[in-house]
Amino acid sequence: MAGAIIENMSTKKLVIVGAILLFFQAFSFMVGGLIGPSPTTAIHYLATKCVDTVKTHHKGSKWFMPWGPDQCSKISDFDEAMAKRIEANNIVFAVHIPLPNREMSPWFQFMLVILQFDIAFKMQNQIEDGSLVTMDVGLAYRDSTLSEWTEMARSIEHRKLSCNFTATKTYKNEGHYYECDPLPFMEVGSVAHKYYLLNIRFPVKERKKVNIWNGEIEAIRLVSIHQNGGFTKVWFAMKTFLTPSVLIIMIWYWRRITQMTRPPVLLEKIIFALGISMTFTNIPVEWLSVGFNWTWMLLFSDIRQGIFYSMLLSFWIIFCGEHLMDQTERNRFSVYWKQVGPIVFGFFCLFIFDMCKRGVQLKNPFYSIWASDVWSELAMAFIIVAGICICLYFLFLCFMVFQVFRNISGKRSSLPAMTKALHEGLIFRFKFLMLVTLACAAMTVIFFIISQVNEGHWHWGGYMVQVNSAFFTGIYGMWNIYVFALIFLYAPSHKHYGDEKSSGETLGLGEDIQLKTPITHVDGPTEIYKMTGKKLKNNHHLYSGSNKSSNNTLLCVLCVPCHFKRSLTNIKPPFHLLAFHSTEVQSKTSACAER
Repeated sequence: MAGAIIENMSTKKLVIVGAILLFFQAFSFMVGGLIGPSPTTAIHYLATKCVDTVKTHHKGSKWFMPWGPDQCSKISDFDEAMAKRIEANNIVFAVHIPLPNREMSPWFQFMLVILQFDIAFKMQNQIEDGSLVTMDVGLAYRDSTLSEWTEMARSIEHRKLSCNFTATKTYKNEGHYYECDPLPFMEVGSVAHKYYLLNIRFPVKERKKVNIWNGEIEAIRLVSIHQNGGFTKVWFAMKTFLTPSVLIIMIWYWRRITQMTRPPVLLEKIIFALGISMTFTNIPVEWLSVGFNWTWMLLFSDIRQGIFYSMLLSFWIIFCGEHLMDQTERNRFSVYWKQVGPIVFGFFCLFIFDMCKRGVQLKNPFYSIWASDVWSELAMAFIIVAGICICLYFLFLCFMVFQVFRNISGKRSSLPAMTKALHEGLIFRFKFLMLVTLACAAMTVIFFIISQVNEGHWHWGGYMVQVNSAFFTGIYGMWNIYVFALIFLYAPSHKHYGDEKSSGETLGLGEDIQLKTPITHVDGPTEIYKMTGKKLKNNHHLYSGSNKSSNNTLLCVLCVPCHFKRSLTNIKPPFHLLAFHSTEVQSKTSACAER
């Protein structure tokens, strides 16, 4: 077999392939920007103050509805409660999700609820620093307005208040509200039911100093965030389309690898492993979550993404390392343990962090790692360190690419003029691929920054462009296109060389002469891979002879520029290298002279 497709495909065909991939890349951005809605929707709720007249808060069997035919007894504020001598333990804050005349859907995928207090300032009842709120919370569900509520979760939760009163603390400013930070309240990994009900109590126990934190709660506001059903359908459709695309090209690639006479090298194995991780990420198992109450889907998605990103970062290190000229022990995975080891360890730490966060939420959706000072500081440290490591990795990747370019340039300058001319096109293609790699890495960094900073949409002409949706689908499509292109371009070419018939056919193809470089495939997948090796065999020839037959047949290189006098304008360079047996050299030379 000849070398890889990236070296043997003609420039015209390569441009066509690149244009097709670029079209799919633009289409993936347009799908999210012009077709798909915003990834998430935030809905605001105001809790209703219900009165537990029969004092069932110890049993936890009764659920309080804020509206509807079976709505609870309500009070407007705490002044009314004091006038009616209603104790704080008998007040229940009720929130129905969704709003009246609406339904939740499994297409929403997840539900995140954030809690915020409206606390009025009182001179005789001020909030102390570091006040801790204790809540008795319950979550119930039902799928019909006529059915009874079924308990889903119940827990005693603690949240630390972080409130600031900006005005002067005087009697004149009583009634003004504190500025309190939002608190994480609940996260459900599956929205399998139509209706949800939250009941929140604030039990007061003076002996145990529970909720003796001072302060007067005027209202409780909640923000429910869920994934848009329209975006979920677009996302699932992309996964369904991309899964077979990458899977088929991966199977095709490995079939060609196994057809070679030599075993696959490390670079070919790592490309195949990257394709496997991409396919594992693409498999649209989320379709099943629409019909099943799989609360672990968020955790499973995080694990799949972590595997892909760790594989991708490791691939870039090995890909650059295998093309470095000063590599002493290439084709050995153990050589890269110092670079790959920290990547694997870092993602393992993130996996442990995710398990501590989402793993506990599988049983208790009210659990939050940010509720504890120790865990919140540890989580923040994880995020900061991860951000620093990603930036350092990107800089290190740029440095490695620069080293590869420098080594290739140095090796190219030492080649003979004839061989150097044949390598120019191959080197340009390889450098272009490396620059595309850096562009993909940079786009990923930009994606994370924009997704955190900008939560909204832009207006462009008469169309509404959903920026976050476009980046979600665009970046996801970019990784699939990148992996697809990498597998395709580094697959072994099907073209054969060496026999007289194929050589004669090659001589008449004009522009393909530059691209059909004779590559033996003995030392590696591509000519650039072999050229950047520490020790190059037969540096002045592209073909190295083999002494396999019993008659010791010798291969030599024959330059036949005279054959191409009819098409000099279409040939770059103006000669071609052909391999013939030593017994055929004289006849070939005579035939050339006669022509």
